Amino acid sequence: MATEHKLSATGRKDEGKGASRRLRHAAQIPAIIYGGDDKPQSIQLEHEKTWLASQHDWFYASIITLDVDGKPQQVLLRDLQRHPYKQLIMHLDFQRVKANEAIRVSVPLHFLNIEESPAGKAADVSVTSEMNDVEVTCLPADLPEFIEVDLGNIGVGDTVHLSSVKLPKGVELVQKIDEEHDPAVAVARFVKEEVEEEIVAEGEEAVEGAEGEQAEGDAAEGDAPAEGEGKE
Repeated sequence: MATEHKLSATGRKDEGKGASRRLRHAAQIPAIIYGGDDKPQSIQLEHEKTWLASQHDWFYASIITLDVDGKPQQVLLRDLQRHPYKQLIMHLDFQRVKANEAIRVSVPLHFLNIEESPAGKAADVSVTSEMNDVEVTCLPADLPEFIEVDLGNIGVGDTVHLSSVKLPKGVELVQKIDEEHDPAVAVARFVKEEVEEEIVAEGEEAVEGAEGEQAEGDAAEGDAPAEGEGKE
């Protein structure tokens, strides 16, 4: 059974940039709820509690019970605006959901058992994630907080593709998978190979740069007039 996540909010009537600025100075976050059968509603949330909630995956990919003035509503976070450099949330958008209507959500991937895998135990081998989340569609009640990817059997040189990820019941990928389109979610490769590839790439760039400079020098010499030319 999925964990229920709750947040509290209060309705607000004042709108506009000035009102939003005053709310932020009072440690409140201006926000809006839209969708469903009700009209859009402007609300505000306590910044400290909301900021702490925003540090968890569920804040971005789970159904949230948003209590607005004592009236609970089932919502999904659809947009979050942050301050460019301060630890401040500037604005939030929530969408109401209906129990019998499918939703599309990007769900985080959690990679398990890497250290116990053959690749994880091998020296000079790096197991890297190629995808951090995946977009799925499902009913609100079936929405997982995250999807586990078991890498306990990944070996050196192996690639785990999206088609091999086990999805929870009632959850489907939005992206269509076939033989030509099956993106990698994790790869195990030698670290030495990565370093060598970087060195080769840097060497090629240096050679191309030197050749370019030589070509420019040759061109400049060709354009220069011979001694005595151009003089009256």
